[in-house]
Amino acid sequence: MLRISKFTDYGTVILALMADNPASTHSAASIAQQVGLPGSTVSKLLKMMNRSGLLTSCRGKQGGYSLAKAPQEISLADVVEALEGPFGVTECSRQNGLCQLEERCAIRHQWQGVNGVIHNALQQVSLAALQQPSTVTGAPDFKANA
Repeated sequence: MLRISKFTDYGTVILALMADNPASTHSAASIAQQVGLPGSTVSKLLKMMNRSGLLTSCRGKQGGYSLAKAPQEISLADVVEALEGPFGVTECSRQNGLCQLEERCAIRHQWQGVNGVIHNALQQVSLAALQQPSTVTGAPDFKANA
């Protein structure tokens, strides 16, 4: 099954909360309380997203974290890569030299194509688009990359 980790799922929940007030600074404690996650998990995610450039941090009494870019400029691909590393549905579609079958594999190029399609789809979905109301089918309108 192809799925993102709970950690990345939680990261998107945190970023979606922050996108509600993108100019505001949010404390880890406040975010943890609002999303219902342990403070240690939220702190770890915030630090990772800060290191990757999705967030900026400010120290001090009124400190915390804020989005480094507008919600429409942060894609799901950015979030996945920040929290899980380079995107790849298979080892060989992510980087050369990671699979022992690579030299003899007849389908590697197909997996690389699939990887590209999925990555491009995630790149088209912005944090702002996640905030949009669902369509009749229940899926957000990702074409309107808000």
